[in-house]
Amino acid sequence: MTRLFTLIFTLIVSFSSAGAEQWQTTTEQAKGQTVYFHAWGGSQEINNYLRWAAEQVQQQYGVTLKHVKVTDIAETTSRLIAEKAANQNQGGSVDLVWINGENFKSMKSHNLLFGPFVDTLPNWALVDKSLPVDKDFSEPTQGLEAPWGVGQLVFIHDRQQVSNPPVSFNELLSYAHAFPNRITYPRPPEFHGTSFLKALLIELTDNSSALSLPVTQSNFASVTKSLWQYLDQLHAVAWRQGKQFPAGSAEMIQLLDDGQIDLAITFNPNAVFSAQAAGKLEDTTTAYAMEAGALSNIHFLAIPWNANSPQGAQVVINFLLSAEAQSRKGDLNVWGDPAVLNNQYLTGSAKKTTLFPSLAEPHPSWQAALEKEWQKRYGN
Repeated sequence: MTRLFTLIFTLIVSFSSAGAEQWQTTTEQAKGQTVYFHAWGGSQEINNYLRWAAEQVQQQYGVTLKHVKVTDIAETTSRLIAEKAANQNQGGSVDLVWINGENFKSMKSHNLLFGPFVDTLPNWALVDKSLPVDKDFSEPTQGLEAPWGVGQLVFIHDRQQVSNPPVSFNELLSYAHAFPNRITYPRPPEFHGTSFLKALLIELTDNSSALSLPVTQSNFASVTKSLWQYLDQLHAVAWRQGKQFPAGSAEMIQLLDDGQIDLAITFNPNAVFSAQAAGKLEDTTTAYAMEAGALSNIHFLAIPWNANSPQGAQVVINFLLSAEAQSRKGDLNVWGDPAVLNNQYLTGSAKKTTLFPSLAEPHPSWQAALEKEWQKRYGN
């Protein structure tokens, strides 16, 4: 433990004197500020973690952190676009957002982001730069958002109920035919549901090079043809005959625990441990990835251009990147969200996280196109 603190102290001391003075000014200005943090509110473990973080930043920095629970951060993006259109360039209603992918690209293209600010954070020195922390779904971050955690699309099953789960999407379809009413996925545009579509499309197209480029009308139909054929077959034998879908990962975990379905989906390979610790899943449940790999990305924190408390937001982000906060976030009994710090700065079970082989996200433009077509075909 002494060696860990020595490492961190050395890194922070090496922070340039000009940078240190600038950061001291930021922390002084942050005192007394209230930071409205728009973040997904669908997980009790995450909500509990953010309550702890709020207590810490209040005690340590005099900053009040308010978690504004949202179902889809696209709602926040729309709010910010409306504020931009109304020329509300200061005193905005949002101070901090948890985003990635299409929402980041949308905010960036509409000039809705404060910064660049990331390299002014003292704890940026602790971040593992071997992770893709400078790109978000192939879009350069340019210091406009700070990495917070690593996500991977994985499946949870109960070993006592399903000893040999499907390890490819082709096997998954065969399984669904063999065991009707036992397989489902969250309803897009919910994040986990759209991620399921993207992972499925990657396998069906053998990770077509078109997926790494902006989607076009001409290539969308041909590239996704096999996807809709697959889903037509899957829905016919899916849970509730594909006429109803879970609202998200949390509901899937509940359905799995209730014995209604055989596989749940999560974007956190450690979520199974957190759910077990909370009594939401049996100890015989485990997580795995498809044989081809797990759809993977970094999730980020960003500050709107018109934030009312930009200094407070930076202090909150810097705290969330601290060894203390990242170790607690990665604790398998707390949240279990994989850390973005170099492993040497982590403590406890956060050091033990093992990630699956990863598959890169498609270009962010595919997300909206897939969601729109899914709604057109299956939304009613």
